[in-house]
Amino acid sequence: MPAATLTALIADDEAPLREQLRTRLLEAWPELRIVAEAANGAEAVALAAEHKPDIVFLDIRMPGMGGIDAARQLYDRCHIVFATAYDQYALDAFEQGAIDYLLKPVTPARLQTTCERLRKRLAGNAAAPQDIGAQLAELGALLKGGSAAAKPNYLRWIQAQVGGSLRMVSTREILFFQADDKYTCVQTAGTQLLIRKTLKELADELDPDEFWRIHRSTLVRVDAILEVTRDLRGRQMVKLRNYPELLEVSRNHGYLFQQM
Repeated sequence: MPAATLTALIADDEAPLREQLRTRLLEAWPELRIVAEAANGAEAVALAAEHKPDIVFLDIRMPGMGGIDAARQLYDRCHIVFATAYDQYALDAFEQGAIDYLLKPVTPARLQTTCERLRKRLAGNAAAPQDIGAQLAELGALLKGGSAAAKPNYLRWIQAQVGGSLRMVSTREILFFQADDKYTCVQTAGTQLLIRKTLKELADELDPDEFWRIHRSTLVRVDAILEVTRDLRGRQMVKLRNYPELLEVSRNHGYLFQQM
């Protein structure tokens, strides 16, 4: 099957994530032609019937019909690649090899690996879609009764307006959030952005195991913390990786570092 003839469909309920995947696919696999985009599983099934893509990239969690149910109707007609925000549940089923997956946020390296695997399948004797019915049943059971069903849908992306464009920032890139008058400052290792979402809204929407509130005006990503020290006034100060300034821990939040 000539590479230039290969086509794909992208299904994700968030338009910026569809655009990001489309852009990264263009970089990783320029010959692949994206023939359609869908905002939910039902739309993906309908568009797949119309365009007959070779590959369908499916977000697992979408309103209405999700990715698993859509895959049950599509896997005998095209190759399925799931996109998931979960890095623990169901990965054993993915790793069996019959199902490809991308972990959100999608990294260029992981996408390149997936594209290379798909190229080999579509160019070789395994060009026909594999029977993944058993794996889909396993994934469906995990979604309904396992940890994925109980896990809250925490905020994974921040949207920030930069000039006339919308910048998508993964929470994994963010070092801290800090209240700034009517705005909230979003600090990454190399960029500072402003958003209108309040710190209270962010605290409610972010994973509490990923971000800690160390001050009434500051939320810090836990795995960005390098060390916590005390200054001459006895205040606890947080030192972050890839950021030169120290952040103060208020007395009300000092319990987070009780061992000091």
